[in-house]
Amino acid sequence: MMRAWTTPILLALCGSALATALFFGGNPGPAAALLLVFLALAGLNSPLIFPRPTGMREAERRSAVDGRPVVLWRPGCAYCMRLRIRLGRSGRQLHWVNIWRDPEAAAAARAANDGNETVPTVVVAGEAHTNPDPAWVREQLSPSA
Repeated sequence: MMRAWTTPILLALCGSALATALFFGGNPGPAAALLLVFLALAGLNSPLIFPRPTGMREAERRSAVDGRPVVLWRPGCAYCMRLRIRLGRSGRQLHWVNIWRDPEAAAAARAANDGNETVPTVVVAGEAHTNPDPAWVREQLSPSA
């Protein structure tokens, strides 16, 4: 669990150090702005923005039961963050699988993307879709889909 917080903690610490240096250098405005940027990046990279990931097998099992898509993602991926943020609250309904924590998920991402671990890869009914539009993913969650 602590490993998931490494990047956000480092971002917050680096931002704090840089903001402190700017502040004591006589630039309180830019220091505050820089600190806010680093704290926002830390928040976006934290486990708080993504639901708790499951393993690939568990996500596939759950998807077979409830029909919800499986999202293969990795921490720090800007496209994954874009998808998660644009999905809003409906993003919690998806089954998120971190490819850096699950070798089987990484293999599934490579199989769907010509050997590359391109994410986000959304698997709907066994078919993979690389970096799909968030509106399309939201449609897959509707009962009529």
